[in-house]
Amino acid sequence: MKILIPSIQTPFIKGGGYFHILNLKKALLEYGHSVEIASFPFKFSPESYVETLMEYTSKQDFTNFNGHHIDCVIALQFPAYYVQHPHKILWLMHQYRAVYDIYSESKATKELNILKDKITQYDTYHLSKIKNRFANSKRVASRLKEFNGIESIPLYHPPTDEEKFYCDESLDYVFFPSRLEKLKRQDLLIEAMKYTKSPIKAIIAGSGGESVNYQHLINKLNLNYKVKLTGEISQEEKFAFFANSLAIIYPPFDEDYGYITLEAMLSSKAVITCSDAGGVLEFVEDKYTGFIIEPNPRELAQKIDWLYYNRERAKEMGKNGKELYLSKNISWYGVVKKLLEGI
Repeated sequence: MKILIPSIQTPFIKGGGYFHILNLKKALLEYGHSVEIASFPFKFSPESYVETLMEYTSKQDFTNFNGHHIDCVIALQFPAYYVQHPHKILWLMHQYRAVYDIYSESKATKELNILKDKITQYDTYHLSKIKNRFANSKRVASRLKEFNGIESIPLYHPPTDEEKFYCDESLDYVFFPSRLEKLKRQDLLIEAMKYTKSPIKAIIAGSGGESVNYQHLINKLNLNYKVKLTGEISQEEKFAFFANSLAIIYPPFDEDYGYITLEAMLSSKAVITCSDAGGVLEFVEDKYTGFIIEPNPRELAQKIDWLYYNRERAKEMGKNGKELYLSKNISWYGVVKKLLEGI
């Protein structure tokens, strides 16, 4: 089949969504399909730009391009999922979170409120018309149901380079790789390190808008000897950091899916997360594959210390996580088969 994947791309920014779509294309190609990605440039402001792009994408007919008939479209992102095609499949990565689950009425501008109403209307109308609807996780599916009254089927997929994660000897550090953003809550780990009693250290990898603020916090708390911000690291470095960590810390707020959780499980490492972490909670089982705590630095410090002084239990939790991941039979073959059923 000839398949098009409409997407959005913010120039010079390549996050998880960018690699997710590349991996979907790769999987479709491996299973014999002809695939292209059609990207629209995207920026979050001003609101008028977002509205214009919504209107533009909703008028785009993706059925034919210069004599090439497109058999189906697989759409994952706002507002690219508005494009027109009789065989459109939705595999929802997430909606425009600024007007849904992280919307704050007290902080919203008049322009954002207008955009919120328009997006809710567009999403409800256009997504309800799609027959085959999937979501990245149960959490993403539940948001679509809560905000738009639309049902979808959760469909998990593997992280990038799934086969390259491995487990090695645990050293005296916990690892937190992610974009440095407020919603990821690296500050929770930084503050927790102030209360740890063991000689454990924290390695935080990644770049983002909060990097300067986080370094200031480390300096303010006099934690330079216990907490290190590495900045961007290579894939090979990431595999090694996972393999040699005592545990993985991943406490984001209301995450959509959470590749880091799956990467930790593939590396046979325990995960500490929070009770409001969203999609992460679909994989972490409290006291079995790690810990689920309240977003409190003192409680996080206690759990880190516990794993340090109970290394065999930490290792056992990691093994449980690997077994749990394997039991879910998450594969790109399964994704492609499910998405294209009935097409």
